[in-house]
Amino acid sequence: MSSGNTTAAHPFKDCTEVSKACPVQATTLGYYPNVGINAFFAVGFGIATLALLIPLFFGLFKRRTWAYSCFVAAGAALELAGYAARVPLHANPWNKQGFETQICAIILAPTLICIGIYLTLQHVCLALCPTLSRVRPTLYPWLFVPGDVSCLLVQAAGGAIAASAGYTNTKLLNAGNRLIIAGIVLQVVVLAFFGIASLDYYVRVRRWIAGRDKRGRQPTPEALALWNDRAFRTFGIAVTVAYVCILIRCIYRVAEMAGGWGNKIMQDEPSFIVLEGFMILIAVGILAGFQPGYLFPQMANGRKQRLAMEAEAAAAAANGSNSDNTELAENTAVKNEIAR
Repeated sequence: MSSGNTTAAHPFKDCTEVSKACPVQATTLGYYPNVGINAFFAVGFGIATLALLIPLFFGLFKRRTWAYSCFVAAGAALELAGYAARVPLHANPWNKQGFETQICAIILAPTLICIGIYLTLQHVCLALCPTLSRVRPTLYPWLFVPGDVSCLLVQAAGGAIAASAGYTNTKLLNAGNRLIIAGIVLQVVVLAFFGIASLDYYVRVRRWIAGRDKRGRQPTPEALALWNDRAFRTFGIAVTVAYVCILIRCIYRVAEMAGGWGNKIMQDEPSFIVLEGFMILIAVGILAGFQPGYLFPQMANGRKQRLAMEAEAAAAAANGSNSDNTELAENTAVKNEIAR
């Protein structure tokens, strides 16, 4: 009897191709994925992957940003695999291997791309003015990257649980779905904190450049030159646009997954194409096209250089503070002498 109930509860568990008994509407996607647009995305992400790796390995830029380029390229390569797996789903939406490959690759890829973006903040802080940051710049990767990796692990665990559940264990399938949602929500939270930290630093730097720093700190000639450098500004705008695109995509994914497998949002291909495919393609395309190797070469500084820059800035700030205190003491002494 239990076997009969299972079959009744999951009438499509044995479907392997579209037929009268296994209609396309009963698949998780509920439609035949468009071949042209998915092939376009696969090619686009493939080009972006090559655009990131070729300059890195052949030394086409004066400075090589290994961590940034490798993480973004890994994310682009996963996207390539995901959209390539969607192409055969047009012929057979019941293709289990194709569906599992595309869902895992496309969900996890942006997490790797985000790591590349998170690495930019510490380098910008170090290159302009480390003491303006509320957090030691070299600590930023230790704050955001582990958080992002946690998102990756939670989503991967959820995907593995959902895949192992198949059609017969609804409870396990829902548990996997909840883990995927939790991972994406966590990713939105980490992205939001990164955005707040970046915006806060930007505001403080603008005041500093304009000579309105509350502690009276003045910009150095090197910082002014970098701030006014068109290449550096272009890189900053590129990273900002990529960040916004990924944030939009993650918010969309939360709404999509919240309705469960096969909900109306998940079965709406146009929204997936715009809010998932194009958002990530734009982000990766921008990050690959406006690389720090030629726009912001300071990002290639190694760990020892970064620590040295941070220590030098801290020492300069301390000396400036001591000078201000000495000057203040001298002025106070003069005023007291006059008063006598």
